[in-house]
Amino acid sequence: MTEAENSAALREELDTANRKLTEAHRLASLGRLSAGIVHEIKTPIGSIFSNNEVIIRSLDKIKDLLTGAQANSEPPPKKALDIIDIIAGLAEVDKIACERISGVIRSLKTFARVNESELLRADINNMLEHTIKLASTVFRDRVRIETDFGDLPPVECYPALLNQVFLNLIVNAAQAIEGDGTVVVRTRVEGTGVHISVEDNGHGIPLDIRPKIFAAGFTTKAFGEGTGLGLTISREIVEDTHGGHISFESELGKGTVFHVRIPIEQKQRSEKPWRTAQTTDNRAS
Repeated sequence: MTEAENSAALREELDTANRKLTEAHRLASLGRLSAGIVHEIKTPIGSIFSNNEVIIRSLDKIKDLLTGAQANSEPPPKKALDIIDIIAGLAEVDKIACERISGVIRSLKTFARVNESELLRADINNMLEHTIKLASTVFRDRVRIETDFGDLPPVECYPALLNQVFLNLIVNAAQAIEGDGTVVVRTRVEGTGVHISVEDNGHGIPLDIRPKIFAAGFTTKAFGEGTGLGLTISREIVEDTHGGHISFESELGKGTVFHVRIPIEQKQRSEKPWRTAQTTDNRAS
């Protein structure tokens, strides 16, 4: 094997390893959200089952009432009409429950899709809305997520990869808040690119660890809660794959803002998205 062939083979192995690592991290992210997703789906399903039992009993009662009225050649009794109104109300509650379940599933499908191999024109605001819905299944009881979306054009990108970046940043922001707090997600057009920011009102990032924020394997989370790869992979996706930039600002006691800037139009590349991903060095914004 020539040196060029050996180099190409090693590069292909690196591509494969990067792809598998990012996919594993994405699955791990979904795994950490799974309890919240299950709760978000289980609650409305429980409501539907409960309403279904009431509806079945009510229909039996209506049948008895209408049968009795028919036997006596009488109009439907008022009680039967009241029961019908109750059933209609339960059906409306079930509709809301189904919409809630459907919304979570749509968001999950949007996040889980695997279209990394081709550039697509995507609605960044819509992608963020679905990602926020997923993240909210875990933190909605204590962290309020607000949005301030600008009017964005379709952005040429790898949607599945950016979804992972957005989820990493939003989950990190919520985890940085002790107790109740707020995360604000903003989008704006900036020249030939778009700017996405995720701001939290948590405790801020200590000065001594800021240079390590994007370093592979570095995490301040408890064992089992963080892989130390989220921001490393996020930077590779934003900067190496999309030709953008990710940075942050932080003030102790007030919170942190992460900024993601990506071009609206991607330069035509002959490489696959993973071909541009290289080993990350230690760097902060």
